[in-house]
Amino acid sequence: METQVKNSLSFSQVIRDRHSVRKYDPSRTMSDEEIQDLLSDAILAPSSSNLQPWRFIVITDQSLKEQLLPIAYNQQQVVEASAIIAVLGDLEAYRNVDSIWDSAVEAGYATPEVRNTMVENSWNTYSALSREKQKEIALVDGGLISMQLMLAAKAKGYDTVPMGGYNADRFREMFQIPQRYATVMLIAVGHAAAEGRQTTRLPLEDVVQFNGFKG
Repeated sequence: METQVKNSLSFSQVIRDRHSVRKYDPSRTMSDEEIQDLLSDAILAPSSSNLQPWRFIVITDQSLKEQLLPIAYNQQQVVEASAIIAVLGDLEAYRNVDSIWDSAVEAGYATPEVRNTMVENSWNTYSALSREKQKEIALVDGGLISMQLMLAAKAKGYDTVPMGGYNADRFREMFQIPQRYATVMLIAVGHAAAEGRQTTRLPLEDVVQFNGFKG
């Protein structure tokens, strides 16, 4: 049963209402259009040099979710949530720099001269990085978009839980993911069957220091 959810929440309310939900109503699904609408908000996230290294595998097929269940260490949300969104990071995102800056010129956001300079600089810089550094950048950008995806989902009335606990090698094998792409996380998205657990945060004074670091 596909059910559309339309909510309008303030940002302050969204970040306070968002909790990791692990129990979902399996009878409620999301349409491809709803998921695409969610991802359209998520991809507005920032990235290093705007290279947008994120890639997604959206898993809604129930038989695939059943196959994924043991790979995700039998976390029940894998088969109960409306969708599992796998976030990947492209270690060679610089290869897309031409099309990124071509679209910026077409939109009137950059001149051809700026485009040519940025394409050359981005290609020369990122292609020369070590594989380890390329992966580090992809994981940072993957974290940024993952958080944006979860906040966007909450703003639209859905719930989520990020999952780092899964066998990445078996996941790669299942979906035949090339080594060019880093696995960032899995995100369950759907309609909560039970509220997420309330949590507390460390006091601000325990985590913030101004103008220096004293340990």
